[in-house]
Amino acid sequence: MDAKLAQLQSISQKDKAAGYLSLLSEALAQPDAGAVARDVHAVLEAALTQDHVGIVVGRQVLAELVSGLAGGAARDRDLKKRIVEDALAIAAPRGVSFEEQVNSLRFQLADLLEEEEDWSGSAHILTGIQLEHAQDEEKLKVYIRIVRLLLEEEDSVQAETYYKRAALLVNAKTDRETSLNFKLCQARINDYTRKFLEAASRYHELSWAGEVDEEERSIMLSSAVTCAVLAPAGPNRSRVLASLCRDERTTQLPSYNILSKMFLDRILRLAEVKEFEATLKSHQLARIAQSSNDRLAASASSDADDGAAETGAGAGEAVSTRTGPSTVLDRAVLEHNLLASSKIYNNITFYGLGALLDLTPGAAETMARRMIEQGRLKGSIDQVERLIWFEDSKEEDDAQGKAGGLGEVDMHTEDTGAPHTKKWDMQIRMTAANVESIVQHLADKNLVTFAAAS
Repeated sequence: MDAKLAQLQSISQKDKAAGYLSLLSEALAQPDAGAVARDVHAVLEAALTQDHVGIVVGRQVLAELVSGLAGGAARDRDLKKRIVEDALAIAAPRGVSFEEQVNSLRFQLADLLEEEEDWSGSAHILTGIQLEHAQDEEKLKVYIRIVRLLLEEEDSVQAETYYKRAALLVNAKTDRETSLNFKLCQARINDYTRKFLEAASRYHELSWAGEVDEEERSIMLSSAVTCAVLAPAGPNRSRVLASLCRDERTTQLPSYNILSKMFLDRILRLAEVKEFEATLKSHQLARIAQSSNDRLAASASSDADDGAAETGAGAGEAVSTRTGPSTVLDRAVLEHNLLASSKIYNNITFYGLGALLDLTPGAAETMARRMIEQGRLKGSIDQVERLIWFEDSKEEDDAQGKAGGLGEVDMHTEDTGAPHTKKWDMQIRMTAANVESIVQHLADKNLVTFAAAS
């Protein structure tokens, strides 16, 4: 091969291109992989680095190599990877002159690395592609692919950087496939950055896309339920929960039990939480740090409640030493149970709420105070009596009903001027309706019979 390359130096410039292309084809056609790699390297070294050859010839040789590799000239995966990496290394010093061909080689190498599940390596290769002269649609596809690969590697920080670049290029003219890929990246970025409400909504939207495989749609629906459960308790989450409960497909998911209990504002038990925790991904199990202010407030408030517990109804009972949630799931469950308790009690002491949530009384007060401040819980705190008073969250209940498909329900109730009386009447009415529903269900299953009227 060296002798043949030496002969090409003496021929005319117009014949050099044909000569180098002939040698490249000859090198790729050899049966021995080692000889192929060695001879291709020699041809590229001569064509791309020697000034007397010229850039035009070098581009032709590199373009022929790209075409040959894409057409299967190197059937062995390791050989193809070796040739591409070698070609990129040789062309690197003059990469600007061979921009189009280098970009094509990078795409091929990224494909090989992705097939090997080297997500980080593939993303790194794609980040080196020069996109200054590319169309916006092509840039968008590259950025989306980089985001997807980085998320597979769970590098959400760098993935968010390229996601923001992609967001600037999305528009109404974006084709359907690219748009769906972008929305999936958006959902996963929100998931990794703990914006669970936005992630749940986007996952649920994608689960209805007909272009997506049935198995993928099921995974997205499951992800939507998971994110909805992990989202901060409040009216916005109630709307998302209602939308998911309305979807008949969720009844087939393993997480439907915890979804329905959250939607119905029922208190979650430890066994149910542990079962759900086993389905979470690593980033969804991240531990959260408690601020120094919260720790001080919890300990200061707990001192007074400890004294009250020694003389009050809680005397002799063990008081929890937890000063706050430890994980994202723990926080979501505690906030949900606090919200659920507001549907059961008119008021509750700091000590009682702490016992219910397995927190110190001060920590329970801190959590309730924060949720009230953020508008996620309707109520007030009486620090003199050390009580939390809950108010009717009619706005949230309306949101659940409308999102759940009930529509506008016009209920005429007698105005007695006594809010506690009206609440008591409503509780009696709901209890009677639930009992009637249970009896009807048992009758449909032929589990109960009714005596005929005489």
